[in-house]
Amino acid sequence: MELELTGNAALVTASSRGLGKAAATALVREGVDVAINGRDEATLETTATELRDEAAADARVVPISGDLTDPNDITRLVETTVEEFGRLDHLVTSAGGPPSGSFLETTDDDWYQAFDLLVMSVVRLVRESADYLQEDGGGTIVTITSRSVKEALDGLVLSNSVRMGVIGLEKTLSRELAPEVRANAVLPGAHETSRIEELIEQGVERGEFDDYDEGRADFGTETALGRIGEPIELGETVAFLCSSASSYITGQSIVVDGGSGRATL
Repeated sequence: MELELTGNAALVTASSRGLGKAAATALVREGVDVAINGRDEATLETTATELRDEAAADARVVPISGDLTDPNDITRLVETTVEEFGRLDHLVTSAGGPPSGSFLETTDDDWYQAFDLLVMSVVRLVRESADYLQEDGGGTIVTITSRSVKEALDGLVLSNSVRMGVIGLEKTLSRELAPEVRANAVLPGAHETSRIEELIEQGVERGEFDDYDEGRADFGTETALGRIGEPIELGETVAFLCSSASSYITGQSIVVDGGSGRATL
């Protein structure tokens, strides 16, 4: 399918690695100019080099370091993207996950920090980007959250609770910014990111798995497809939602988890 995204410009946050990086990869392969973001400048530069090797149609990649909990950094992220590309068509929001833990283990500070990272980062990014996204026929917002908003996961009280605010915001934006801007969310399950790789390797070290391949297979046993996802599979879903191929889809929360969830809605 031709997504017809060549020449568009996107800002993808938390994209120096993981699912944010996968989204940026899928977009540059479609010829989109992409601003990537992370806090570690060395990692960010390495990722920028990798993405330039993947880029189609002379798509440009601009790394912009910044902390998503810092309002000034968010303003700079958006302004620099527009200065570099002269436009902003797509905003893809991603952020690191909050710490795991049970309800009784979670402090007030934990709650406030999770809200600032997961919800306020999106609020501020959209506030700074909205005018640009509504220009020249309009654009898209895609929020990368988690399947935990559909089905509460044990030991992840912060993710289960706070990410729901992002979904409520996304649904509201799909109405308030329409018809110029479409807003959707993707809800990933387990994908083979560096975090999952780390967990598998720790399992091997503890003797839970004989080797990495056994651990990887074990992570996929709960999915209907019998495997965990490749990050680019999530990235390609994001690119689809940015494109005119999804022109009648807005206000939706799309689960990408290989069928591991049991919720019917």
